[in-house]
Amino acid sequence: MEIDLTTPALLFPAISLLLLAYTNRFLTLANLIRGLHKQYMENHDSIILSQLVNLRKRVLLIKSMQAYGIASLFFCVFCMFLLFAGYELSARYTFGVSLILLLISLGISLREIQISVLALKTHLTDIEEHQHRLR
Repeated sequence: MEIDLTTPALLFPAISLLLLAYTNRFLTLANLIRGLHKQYMENHDSIILSQLVNLRKRVLLIKSMQAYGIASLFFCVFCMFLLFAGYELSARYTFGVSLILLLISLGISLREIQISVLALKTHLTDIEEHQHRLR
């Protein structure tokens, strides 16, 4: 396989969009945590506390997603530098590392989404049980 400057450049838009999506998720969670914190300080509800514990896990996962995504982008840029300098073999390995880091970031993202879906299922089940009791 031959690698040139355009090969790692193909990842730039994908990584940039992923980092933007990760940042949006982080900001959404940060706002949710602030709101739940305020509610918890007012009435010390144990359900809110368990939600905050879940959100803490998700924030840590998002932080890891962002870190691996940024590292992937770093190695992608470093690969381009190596190609520019004429070190094609080193550039190949660096590009490989960039792809692996991106895969790790995506894997962590999948785990974070799974946790999010489980939390939503819990809320939906609670609502359904409440509706069933009212009938």
